[in-house]
Amino acid sequence: MNYPRVLLLLMLAFVISCKHKEVQVTAVNKGKVKKHSKAPKPAVANSNKPATPNSEENPLHQKLGLSHRQIKESKLYSFINDWYGVPYKYGGCQKAGVDCSCFTSILCEQVYNLKLSRTAGDMYKDCEKIGPEDAREGDLCFFKINSSSISHVGVYLKSRLFVHASTSRGVVISSLDEAYYKKYFFCAGRLKNPS
Repeated sequence: MNYPRVLLLLMLAFVISCKHKEVQVTAVNKGKVKKHSKAPKPAVANSNKPATPNSEENPLHQKLGLSHRQIKESKLYSFINDWYGVPYKYGGCQKAGVDCSCFTSILCEQVYNLKLSRTAGDMYKDCEKIGPEDAREGDLCFFKINSSSISHVGVYLKSRLFVHASTSRGVVISSLDEAYYKKYFFCAGRLKNPS
C-alpha cells in the first residue's frame, strides 16, 4: 500500500469537507448555541463613532456639553468629532494613526486655514507664550513630558479643555486640571504671525 498517497487523499478530503462547512457559532446564551449558515457581517471600520446621533453618547457632548446640532454646525467640533478616537502613531499623519503635532497641524490647517510647523518644538517657537488663563479657542497647549524640551502639543478648546493625540488613548479631549497634564503643562501659545 502506498501510504503517502493515502495520507494525501485523506488530507485533501479533510480540507474539502472543512472548507464547505459554513455553519459558524456566533453566540452562546445560557447553554444554547445560535448558529448561522453565513458568516456574520464584519464590524464597521471606524467603530469608535457612536452608532446613533444621540448626543448623550457623543464624547463632545459629554466633555463639552455640545448638542449634535452644535457639533455639526461648528467647523472645529465637527473636525474633532470626525477624528475623535483615531489611534496614536508616532510620526503618523492620517486617520490610521496620528501623532500630536500632526493632529494639531491638520486641525489648524483645516479649521483655521493656518499652516503650522511639523513638530511640537517648532510650533512652540512660532508662538507667543501665554498663561492658561489667557488661552482661547484655537491656541496651542505645550507640554514637557519627561523632557527638558517641548514634547507634546494640543489645541485649547474652552474651560481648560484641550484636544490632542494622546499616546495611550489616541485623539481625545483632556483637561489641563487632570493630574498628569497639570504636572507636565508648560504653557499655552498663540501663533505670532498666522499664515
